[in-house]
Amino acid sequence: MKSSGIFNQPISSLISGMGHTDSLVVSDAGLPIPPGPQRIDLALRCGLPTFLEVLETVLGELEVERAVIAEQTREKSAKLHEGLLAILGEVAVDYVDHEELKARSAGSKGIIRTGECTPFANVILYSGVVF
Repeated sequence: MKSSGIFNQPISSLISGMGHTDSLVVSDAGLPIPPGPQRIDLALRCGLPTFLEVLETVLGELEVERAVIAEQTREKSAKLHEGLLAILGEVAVDYVDHEELKARSAGSKGIIRTGECTPFANVILYSGVVF
């Protein structure tokens, strides 16, 4: 049995298989998940688990060089946006329209669906390298 880190096998496997510039989406409960990316559904009910909890846990194991957030997040979900930026820390952030974020998610390796019910609580994480 694993003694630390992410216990969820599909998430752990997905992260360990990512290479430089591969992308992974952490989403709210409402983001449409296109065919292609691996779907990892953690949503139990509205608000459980939260987007920020899942993101923080993923960032503990994934080296991230940049992130993409929907422009609408700043205005429509300002408090969540503030928390998102705090968790991302020094990670470079790009903003795109929500429709563009949804289109880009189709090229990701996987999408982790949380129980978050706050609008526009989605981020695309692009894998960096540790050397």
